[in-house]
Amino acid sequence: MGVVKITSGGRVNYRAIATYMVLIAIAIAMLFPLFWLVGTAFKSPTENIFQVPPQFIPREPTFGNFVRVWQTNPFGRYLFNSTLVAVLTVGLNLLFCSLAAYPLARLNFWGRDFLLSAIVSTIMIPFQIVMIPLYILAVQLGLRNTYLGIIFPSLASAFGIFLLRQAFMGVPKELEEAARIDGCSELGIWWHIMIPSVRPALMTLAIFVFIGSWSDFLWPLIVVDRPEYYTIPLGVANLAGTFSLDWRIVAAGSVISIAPVLLLFLIVQRYIVPTDTATGVKG
Repeated sequence: MGVVKITSGGRVNYRAIATYMVLIAIAIAMLFPLFWLVGTAFKSPTENIFQVPPQFIPREPTFGNFVRVWQTNPFGRYLFNSTLVAVLTVGLNLLFCSLAAYPLARLNFWGRDFLLSAIVSTIMIPFQIVMIPLYILAVQLGLRNTYLGIIFPSLASAFGIFLLRQAFMGVPKELEEAARIDGCSELGIWWHIMIPSVRPALMTLAIFVFIGSWSDFLWPLIVVDRPEYYTIPLGVANLAGTFSLDWRIVAAGSVISIAPVLLLFLIVQRYIVPTDTATGVKG
């Protein structure tokens, strides 16, 4: 990563200074809501959370808001539900998207390009348009108030298929041909050659799917009406209804909901690195 020098030949680089100032201003604007949310979660009842200018650091920090969240709502159950749904969604999404992307990238068959275009074009369809048909189908299949019902619309995604298809196309054909010579089937090539070769793309897709599943509010709200199946977003919304006048509690619940996503990113970010698959081919 390059570093912009603020001096050049003994002269001040005003363009570099202006660039840094703009980037700092953008960063502050984007992080302001997060700082306010975290600060509010730790503020005591005697502090004004809406004062101007805002006070980010609590004068009397307390964990009481987090204790009240756990005592008044089954947040442990919400965390379990969200974790189970997100993990299953990630696993099934990676499985189905990779299975669909492999033939679109490596096999030649009639209508392949048209099929790919049709799949990618579905990205432009808003979820609100297919929401009612999906709900009717979920009810007819008996998936209402079930974990599978929450996962149902996210079993595969056009974005995931396209992303993995592009990753599969970057794998050298020599590896695939060598596997065929050794008697490997198409499914074996997919599992033993393709999947290990596109691991960074899989990790990237897993992060996107996990965040999308963890923060999804609309579909669980539609397909679930029993509190034992509530996910984190529904739990936080329930907090806003229960403590409509105490935003400290709502902020504490929001911080709890954000923490697992930040932890996941810190754990898996080191795996999102380019993989030089071509090193396995000698020319």
